[in-house]
Amino acid sequence: MSDQARRARELFQEGFSCSQAVFAPYAVEAGLPPETALKLSQVLGGGMSHLGLTCGAVSGALLAISLHFGRTRAEDKAAKELTYALAGKFVQRFTEKFGSINCTDLIGCSLKTPQGLALATEHNLFQKFCTGYVEEACRLLEEIIKEGRGKQ
Repeated sequence: MSDQARRARELFQEGFSCSQAVFAPYAVEAGLPPETALKLSQVLGGGMSHLGLTCGAVSGALLAISLHFGRTRAEDKAAKELTYALAGKFVQRFTEKFGSINCTDLIGCSLKTPQGLALATEHNLFQKFCTGYVEEACRLLEEIIKEGRGKQ
């Protein structure tokens, strides 16, 4: 397990959201201050602010891919296409492993309502499922970053 993946696991265990746990270690590695990385990725937890949409671990990883490979000039079509291709590979691999990238599907509970959030907490679904999603998102992210660096 890499230092970033280990840090992601620690952050999640400390109580940070899945999106923060995945994004922050890779963002810090890329030069972002830790506080900025945590703030930027907060809103993505729980499937986009507890809406049960795209898993926060996936969103955090996609944000990290964009930070590492995204374009900074509008005319840089190569960076844009590489970033989209790498993001697509990440999503495909995560979906192959877990069957979905949707938070509600992955934990079997909707977080949209206070009752759903209470149910997830009561049944320890975040620790039961999300720890594994965070760890696998990191593993896949590291594969993708290596592949992307080979194509730059």
